[in-house]
Amino acid sequence: MTPEDRIAVVTGAGSGIGRALAIRLAEKGARFVICTDLNGANATETANMIGDKASGHALDVADEAAIESLVKETEATHGGIDIFVSNAGYGLGGGLDLPTSDWEKMMKVHAWSHLAAARAVVPGMLQRGGGYILNTASAAGLLTQIDSGPYAVSKHAAVAFAEWLSINYADQGIGVSVLCPQAVNTNILAGRDGERDPNMEGRQAGGDGVLEPEQVADDCIAAMEAERFLVLPHPEVATYFQRKATDYDRWLGGMRRFRDRLRGK
Repeated sequence: MTPEDRIAVVTGAGSGIGRALAIRLAEKGARFVICTDLNGANATETANMIGDKASGHALDVADEAAIESLVKETEATHGGIDIFVSNAGYGLGGGLDLPTSDWEKMMKVHAWSHLAAARAVVPGMLQRGGGYILNTASAAGLLTQIDSGPYAVSKHAAVAFAEWLSINYADQGIGVSVLCPQAVNTNILAGRDGERDPNMEGRQAGGDGVLEPEQVADDCIAAMEAERFLVLPHPEVATYFQRKATDYDRWLGGMRRFRDRLRGK
């Protein structure tokens, strides 16, 4: 699917990959782009960067009813949604030490938000004969995230849900892609959300280079146009994923050794 003359929604559009994607979709000819973010002012800033073909809205993607309301409002105002980019996310280090509520919150933002978005947009897409869903996961969803249990688990869930969507709806005209980058120059990597110690994550994910959001956005647009499922801005991830599948125990041992190197052992 090409963005030309499409109505698009982008969550997490207040900065980083979401902002770059919203801008790229408009540059590629989208009829209108709805920019959403937990920080409504940042979403509006992105919309203002685009101009009169965009609007900014506050949206908490952990709130399924809010996603449903946004979709209904968009359809009533602009018509059917052709492209939904479910991109919002955040970082949080830790594992068994974290309360279950922190694990649940990350699952809501990184996995259940994709489910809520699909529930809201797929019926209309089917009625109109097609559409496109782009879900942001992470290389952690194919591999792991050493310093964050809930991040690794929630991103695995995001990849699995995207697979399920593609299997069940691609032959009904709904394209699905899942974005799985390593390090990207965003707020999560920089630790500016105040919730994550970026030191280990930056060293783990940044070994193959830190990409700019605009390059990642271009890769996403190319994948949508080719209707390619996996979006791997860092091509090395495909090799790591193959090694994992070929010999899981060897891969686990290698990750333990990698963990120790990151910790300076």
